[in-house]
Amino acid sequence: MASGPVFDKTLSLSYLGLPESYEPSPQTTPIAFLIKHMTQLPPHLLLHFSYITSAKERTVIPTIRNRRLTYANKDPPELQFEPARSEWPNLWPGRGRERWGMREGDEERTWATDNFLSGQTKHVGNLGGLLAGYEEEREAERIRILRRERAVIDQFIAEEEESSDEEGESDEPRDEAVMDEESPEEAKVSFERLIREQFIYGLLEPFEYEKVDWDESLDEEVEREAEERWFDEDEDDE
Repeated sequence: MASGPVFDKTLSLSYLGLPESYEPSPQTTPIAFLIKHMTQLPPHLLLHFSYITSAKERTVIPTIRNRRLTYANKDPPELQFEPARSEWPNLWPGRGRERWGMREGDEERTWATDNFLSGQTKHVGNLGGLLAGYEEEREAERIRILRRERAVIDQFIAEEEESSDEEGESDEPRDEAVMDEESPEEAKVSFERLIREQFIYGLLEPFEYEKVDWDESLDEEVEREAEERWFDEDEDDE
């Protein structure tokens, strides 16, 4: 049975000139170690910490939260409405209203009609409808699996949301009842906001968090924005 990559704590310790007995240990307490030393390590070594930490666990690291926020603010394609609704349909509040797989089924039907045997109808027959039906069934099954996985995601509550609940403030509801009161554009905005929140808290699966969490260039953007704000405030004071 093949095993996954093995984490070697000596790589980070040697790079930093630290003894193997160093605490917090990168092996047994990786999050505490990263909070203290993350900015001192190069990306190729930080990538190894993906072997022993999850995206959700890494959310408590301020540097990583800032990088994710910066990345989300760049409006990357995978976090935009259409791709996100397709990838994480269980998070879309209108999921109960739609027949999942219809769009995918329509694409299969169009392919069969336009491309299969150059669109010769007498050869195509009912192929388009058959392929569309299969695609709708596959998509519906994928949605059922994602909904079951959503139960696990809902167990995680961000610290900011917990404090808000303790003060008696409720989160903005995102269920289908609320969607009835929202316009399509408002529902779209709410969904995109939810996707970004889930992304920042490390809850979007699947998502290649490594390309964001270990990207040093995102720090430069944060620092540049901070400098610009500092200069703006300085000019206002004058």
